[in-house]
Amino acid sequence: MYSILKFFLFRFNPEAAHHLTFRLLRLPLVSGFMSAFYKTNHPALHRKVFGLDFKNPVGLAAGLDKDALAFNELGKLGFGFIEIGTLTPLPQPGNDKPRLFRLLKNEAIINRMGFNNKGVKEAAKRLQHRSDKSLIIGGNIGKNKLTPNENATQDYLTCFHELFDAVDYFVVNVSSPNTPNLRALQEKEPLKTLLNAIQDANRQKSKPKPILLKIAPDLTDTQLDDIIEIVRDSKIAGVIATNTTISRQGLSYTRDEIERFGAGGLSGKPLTLRSTEVIRYLKQKSGNAFPVIGVGGIHSAQDAIDKLNAGADLIQLYTGFIYEGPGLIKDINKRLIAEYNNEKNHG
Repeated sequence: MYSILKFFLFRFNPEAAHHLTFRLLRLPLVSGFMSAFYKTNHPALHRKVFGLDFKNPVGLAAGLDKDALAFNELGKLGFGFIEIGTLTPLPQPGNDKPRLFRLLKNEAIINRMGFNNKGVKEAAKRLQHRSDKSLIIGGNIGKNKLTPNENATQDYLTCFHELFDAVDYFVVNVSSPNTPNLRALQEKEPLKTLLNAIQDANRQKSKPKPILLKIAPDLTDTQLDDIIEIVRDSKIAGVIATNTTISRQGLSYTRDEIERFGAGGLSGKPLTLRSTEVIRYLKQKSGNAFPVIGVGGIHSAQDAIDKLNAGADLIQLYTGFIYEGPGLIKDINKRLIAEYNNEKNHG
């Protein structure tokens, strides 16, 4: 069924297809059908991670529902959690179009969206209307493009306070390649300063919420060691591994074609192995000291199992969801139930 819809949607440019999909999702008939067809409930799918109860471990990564426009409808597709954003204090248009490209030969996407969003206040208002209270919502936060890095902490704190009552966990995004100099905040000292400031604000709340850090797949082992140390010292709840890559290795396109796509973060199948490597490294080198949400190139149930076997506590979809559709969520959850039943019968 999704293959027919995909054939239709892929006739449009990616950004137009995105907006059309959101309009379709909000049709009551479509939403109701999706819920009946794709949702999977089973005790074996339940996870308790950083103090939150997830009805299943398959989430939607940030970037698809930037402005919290369709989180209720997306939740009906079977996701255990939805991450909205990246949100910034002030509305901003993002980078010039075109800024989103399908790489069909590699089942990948290049985006240079640039944190386009309508501002954190608008999203916080919409999040007050959560139809399914059991659906976990994460808030992915960033800084405005025009905010210099030395003032970035204030942008993150503004988003944190505005969203605090509307989300269940936070993600500090310092790893997008599409905001100038943002990745400089991944360096050890700036990152420690930023996370400690957010944690200080979090501890002043009567019920602090989990703070996660989203990291790039392009970090070296030395930089990953720094991340482990920073997570341990700041006592944040965990890490999301990984964001998009700036690498273009292994693509089935000529150098000229790749150059025509231009700058931006690459996601999808080319990221599958590297993101799994990062998950395994973080888990092994830290001694399983903190939870990791695995994301990057999950296009099949086996890809999801590989991430979980590498140590991921939860997983997220984005590009795989676009190429494979909501059936992928169901396939992963059915596979997890089958593995649970198999272990139970042979245990």
